[in-house]
Amino acid sequence: MADHEHAARWAAEAIRRLDAEREHAPPTPLVRFPLPDGWDVTLWFKDESAHPTGNLKHRAARALFRHAVASGRVTEGASVVEATGGGAALSQAYFARMLDLPYTAVMPGAPDPARAAPVKELGGDCCFVTPPLAVYEEARRLADDTGACYLDQFTWAERTLDWRGDDLAGELFGQLPGPPAWLIVGAGTGATSASLGRHIRSHGLPTRLAVVDPENSAYFPGWATGARDYATGMPSRIEGIGRPRMEPGFLPSLVDLMVTVPDAASVAAARAFRAATGRPVGGSTGTNLWGALHLAAAMRERGERGTVVSLVCDAGDRPLRTVHSDEWARDKDLDPAPFAERIDRLLDGGPWE
Repeated sequence: MADHEHAARWAAEAIRRLDAEREHAPPTPLVRFPLPDGWDVTLWFKDESAHPTGNLKHRAARALFRHAVASGRVTEGASVVEATGGGAALSQAYFARMLDLPYTAVMPGAPDPARAAPVKELGGDCCFVTPPLAVYEEARRLADDTGACYLDQFTWAERTLDWRGDDLAGELFGQLPGPPAWLIVGAGTGATSASLGRHIRSHGLPTRLAVVDPENSAYFPGWATGARDYATGMPSRIEGIGRPRMEPGFLPSLVDLMVTVPDAASVAAARAFRAATGRPVGGSTGTNLWGALHLAAAMRERGERGTVVSLVCDAGDRPLRTVHSDEWARDKDLDPAPFAERIDRLLDGGPWE
């Protein structure tokens, strides 16, 4: 009985810490992306990089840990393992440190000290695995061998993110004067689009949900064909979004439109966002901007008024070494110049071809 009571007290204190972090955090701000004068369309980005860990995955990481503690999957001192290749590792390491839990991120690809450094600075560890699809099996094996909890964001994130109004969805719609015409997001685990889509449906809002998808990702072909087991087996070059397989957290029935975005277009759009706002954003935000411009231009051509909203997923120093670097783009065999010309032409009042 004493052990049970101690475990219950620890769980209650852990959840109190997680809830206090959420309650004391100010709403992330809205950033307006300037469109040409005379347009009846307004474009806003909710800046999720304003979180302490600087990325969209902050809310999901907190929700995952809260659910794992409440479910008894994570207990005092338990090691936590996750399969992740992007900002989720940083956000999860942040909350693992908050709860005094050892944390290991299993990342796809060759060992990369630059990618591992931010996680290690928060007390976590990283191991790298090839091929990319092996990260799931390796994370599960590592958890089984060490008695750790495999956090498994791709299974649990969609179930744990709040969609009733207390977190991202309610905060976003509460900041706007009215429901936007379009809401555009990318898909990593699929949890963000699922939570926003559920909020839209449950509140009977007229907002339509679009998901942007990079090259090599399984989400668009899976959505278009209705194949829940669709897989490409290929990694995304746009960090944070796109998956080599359809993840269980992605709910195609909530998505009104999917827009495929060339990776070079994501790079060009990330640079355009920086030029317009001064914020050095990552590739996933560039993917969002490309999709948002596509839909805003279509509204303009139809003579429609309204608001288009998307998310800043990742901003800071790291994108300066990736999508804002010409050397990085060349190494990835990406030429953003033709797509930058399209963006410039549109923002100068020209057509979106």
